[in-house]
Amino acid sequence: MEIVGQIKNCNICVDLPCGIRPVVQLNERSKIILIGQAPGRKVHETGIAWNDKSGETLRKWLGISTETFYDSTYTSIMAMGFCYPGKGPSGDLPPRAVCAKFWHPKIIDQFNQKPLIVLIGQYSQRYYLQKTRKENLTETVRSFEEYLPDYFVLPHPSPRNQNWAMVNPWFNDTVLPRLREEIASRLSRPSH
Repeated sequence: MEIVGQIKNCNICVDLPCGIRPVVQLNERSKIILIGQAPGRKVHETGIAWNDKSGETLRKWLGISTETFYDSTYTSIMAMGFCYPGKGPSGDLPPRAVCAKFWHPKIIDQFNQKPLIVLIGQYSQRYYLQKTRKENLTETVRSFEEYLPDYFVLPHPSPRNQNWAMVNPWFNDTVLPRLREEIASRLSRPSH
């Protein structure tokens, strides 16, 4: 995608504490788009999306190999903010809103076929689901079937959120099997 070069040269957020380093993986033939919140420190340093513990958990949830995950003909990866926003008092700062507003519509318009968009965490769900989002992330994820076939909603797979999955066993029992089924179905479809 030509837009990747434009994103890599983006300088809208010149005041980022760790500098500008957009991390995206895009291909107009992708069958799945993963939209998270923003790269963490390790991803910022390596330039490889989901190259951390959260990424390991996400790949397990999706039921796909690392090779498929990083093959852009299957999977496009972007975030609400393309660059690491810096550290806040209780974790990373929220993604900057400018990326989604400026880049997302331009990116989504370039896909050959309608991919499944996996919305990971509250920031992407708030932006894409708007008024159809439930009162909190737990209820939005519990209602995941309402957003299919366009979107699949997930919590963020951060190690900090492992307690959430323990408190909500229905996620492992109901949501993850359906997620893996949907991902396998999308990946087996012929490309156009």
